[in-house]
Amino acid sequence: MLEKSAPKSSTRTSGPLAGFRIVEFAGIGPGPFACMMLADMGAEVVTLDRVGAKKNLKSVAGRGRKVVELDLKHKAAIAQVLDLLSHADALIEGFRPGVMERLGLGPDVVQARNPRLVYGRMTGWGQEGPLAQAAGHDINYISVTGALAAIGPREKPVPPLNLVGDFGGGALYVVVGVLAALLEASKSGKGQVVDAAMCDGAASLMSMFFDMAGARAISSTAARTSMVSMNAPAAGSFRSARSSRSSMRCCVNMRGFRTRISSIRWIARHGRR
Repeated sequence: MLEKSAPKSSTRTSGPLAGFRIVEFAGIGPGPFACMMLADMGAEVVTLDRVGAKKNLKSVAGRGRKVVELDLKHKAAIAQVLDLLSHADALIEGFRPGVMERLGLGPDVVQARNPRLVYGRMTGWGQEGPLAQAAGHDINYISVTGALAAIGPREKPVPPLNLVGDFGGGALYVVVGVLAALLEASKSGKGQVVDAAMCDGAASLMSMFFDMAGARAISSTAARTSMVSMNAPAAGSFRSARSSRSSMRCCVNMRGFRTRISSIRWIARHGRR
């Protein structure tokens, strides 16, 4: 077992999660981002990674960690993980459904040893259902929810990086769930399983637009041109005289008596009025 520590942060011992230990099973993207947020709130995050992974301890999303390299194919390593989890407050993993169970680290096993443990799980499609074992990516999760269709031109929707599915619908929702479960465990002494599916989270992020469509404020496929959409006629990006990008949005109040044009560059220089 090899250990290496990330650079120390002054916020880790003073945040609201100071004294809580979170065990992260290493992954990429939303998992490290979720644990970065928990570490920023003061939690002690221990990341379990494969031997020889050469984790970049200076990466932004990888800050605030102690990294332990283990070969989970060996029974001795599994025993070490179980001992670590016996004294942890929460676990976060982003494997496909069934992987942790096959390793002997499923919720039933670890919570039998540590009933207070909060077990955070993050997947694209959820732990159960017809797509649970299907491969998927951010663009797939936001497509089935209608979020992708609402962003950009009707002819060719624009994927918003992987902010809506992976990070918004996945990482942020598992963090909220873990925080709520930690609060409950502090009162009841019982941990919970937090099942965060990125497709569910992305659908939840669309709540306001679904409401507007239901109220016929916008059509079901016209969210891209709604009054809150950055693709509305009154909003957009343009190239300035200095050949650098700026953004503009023209806001008209309900009676049409007053307009306000805001530019990111103008606001940064003069302040919002």
